[in-house]
Amino acid sequence: MALTGMDALLAGVLGLLVGSFLNVVIYRLPKMLERQWAAECAEYSGQPAKEEPAFNLVVPRSRCRQCGHVIRWYENIPVISWLALRGKCSQCKTPIGLRYPIVELVTAGFFALCGWRWGLTPQAAAWMAFAALLICLFLIDMDTTILPDDLNYTLLWLGLLVAALGWSVPLASAVWGAALGYLVFWGVFQAFKLATGKEGMGYGDFKLLAALGAWLGAEYLLAIILLSSIVGAVIGTILLVIGKLAHKDIPMPFGPYLAGAGLVCLALSPAAVPALLPFAFPFGVR
Repeated sequence: MALTGMDALLAGVLGLLVGSFLNVVIYRLPKMLERQWAAECAEYSGQPAKEEPAFNLVVPRSRCRQCGHVIRWYENIPVISWLALRGKCSQCKTPIGLRYPIVELVTAGFFALCGWRWGLTPQAAAWMAFAALLICLFLIDMDTTILPDDLNYTLLWLGLLVAALGWSVPLASAVWGAALGYLVFWGVFQAFKLATGKEGMGYGDFKLLAALGAWLGAEYLLAIILLSSIVGAVIGTILLVIGKLAHKDIPMPFGPYLAGAGLVCLALSPAAVPALLPFAFPFGVR
């Protein structure tokens, strides 16, 4: 028990550090994609690409968006620095969003859970990656209504690899889960478009459900969709309240609901989901 607790503690500390990096990914990856798309558009139109300074997940160093103050190492310690600075830039006192420490703490919580459940093992590391990718997808889609292929495909192929290694579901279930997960939403998309002439969801949602199917298996697809509806109802209600208070419309993409459903499955452990949603498993789960 003491060893399990130590594994969870060490994994949680690692989660704090990874969570700090996830904040960078969540902010920078969409901007990197925008630059890439702008360069591709310029190339296709025969125009010279706009020259811009290097911008990726490493360069430039993190800095205050208001005054440009470069964040020193001791101002970038997960959670602790935010508390020490009282949630403000040390130079211009511009507020630093509460979301930064929340992402770090949530990531730490999921990493600690994986360390508790599987110990400090490669299997635990795989499920930590599952959590980290879903956290990124959740917030990027919430901010931009984009589900980056780089993250979706990484989650999908990692899920199939984990199944092949015997760390999740049987490989056949993972493959069928990925295939059916994509086809289910593709079919809904086509039916909605045929009926209304409009596109009801993006292709990123197809890929995300396929990735979740690869991790949890074909038997869980209905449960994932139902859980995403429950998560969506909760998040949607919160966003509606926030929107009314702020007097503005807040977009509600579907990706965060799917990602949230995946995180709920991890938090409960997939084995506990049938007890929560027994009607989603009419034929049982092996």
